[in-house]
Amino acid sequence: MTLDQAFASIFSTFKSAMTPTVVSYLVTLSPIFLAIIFGRIFWDLWMRYVRAQFFFSQKYCVIEIKLPKDLYKSPLAMEMFLNTFHNTADGNWYKILWMGETRPWFSLEIVSVEGQVKFFIWMRQSAKNNVQTALYATFPGIEVTEREDYARSVHFDKNEMKVWATEFAFTKPDSYPIKTYVDYGLDKDPKEEYKVDPLVPFLEFLGSVGPNQEIWAQILIRAHKKEQTKPGHWWKKHDAWKASAEEEVHKILMRDAKTKVAGLKDEATGYTKMPSISKGEQSIVEALERSVTKQAFDAGIRVIYMAKKDFFNPSNIGGIIGNFKHFSAEHLNGFKPGGPWMGKLEYPWQDYKDIRRNRMSKWVIMAYKRRSYFYPPFDHNPLVLNGEELATLFHFPGAVASTPTLERVPSKKSEAPANLPI
Repeated sequence: MTLDQAFASIFSTFKSAMTPTVVSYLVTLSPIFLAIIFGRIFWDLWMRYVRAQFFFSQKYCVIEIKLPKDLYKSPLAMEMFLNTFHNTADGNWYKILWMGETRPWFSLEIVSVEGQVKFFIWMRQSAKNNVQTALYATFPGIEVTEREDYARSVHFDKNEMKVWATEFAFTKPDSYPIKTYVDYGLDKDPKEEYKVDPLVPFLEFLGSVGPNQEIWAQILIRAHKKEQTKPGHWWKKHDAWKASAEEEVHKILMRDAKTKVAGLKDEATGYTKMPSISKGEQSIVEALERSVTKQAFDAGIRVIYMAKKDFFNPSNIGGIIGNFKHFSAEHLNGFKPGGPWMGKLEYPWQDYKDIRRNRMSKWVIMAYKRRSYFYPPFDHNPLVLNGEELATLFHFPGAVASTPTLERVPSKKSEAPANLPI
């Protein structure tokens, strides 16, 4: 008998002995396998359904904030105000799985309509009173008014409108912070004439937008929580953002192979000494350590530029991207255009008769109007920004912002004395 014949004989014996057993096991266990497969398919569909039902059952509102002329609060005040949004409560298992309840999210919006610059906050109606109270307490003299949703009446018309949109992404991992108001020295409350506010150039740019043009910028936020799966421990949840920051600090401080084992020994004294790091590395470590001490938020940044076709100005696209560079630092983090919208349609042959551009223009306006980012139908991987970073991107500037089209409250309003005769 040859070797091939021997292997064939062994295989046929094994096959005849094992096949009935294997088939019988598969037949017996098939209901379990099918239940797992179909359960996995329909679970996502069920969660989408109950969440959609929950979202449609909620009432939403948009408030406009008008600033007084003599507002001298630093962005630290805005950071304190934003911390009131940090609500990690999703509800109990019944509300989550059966009712579709989610933790609330908010949209911080800066809008330019033909150069008129306005501040808005979108939220669930149930949060309105708390938000208004916190605003008045933090920023005396402001005027808060509930408005009709300015985005609701806008519908994309491919024959009359042209749209460009982006959702900003980080240039580095989430754990690296952007350049914040602390880096600009605004936490020290300098005099107005000495302030260098990174938001002011963006507001000035928005104020320069011409007729028949609009720019909408929204920062969608919700409280960040420990819900990421720990590597190697699928049953454990951890905060990947904080863990990544700690890992980056460890890499910088312990980059030398010797320090990973026993540290550096000072031969003169015999004591362990810290590894030598440059000033740039030291500033990175300080920024990372300060960042993780703040309240963290999941966030999405979406900007839309729309205009009538004859008034569309491509240079405004560069203005939007360029003004976000004020929040970037080479040794830390920064923003770059991203998202699924217009970035890959740079050449005419990539989009026959603007079919894809028109479809995406319609979708991005719909996504903005729904304030959809964390959940379907327009769900994306969120950025992680702490309160300090959010307050840098969205705050109320003082007199240093001389934008004439930024509407302000003309005079202080005060209540009548309590002892007036009735």
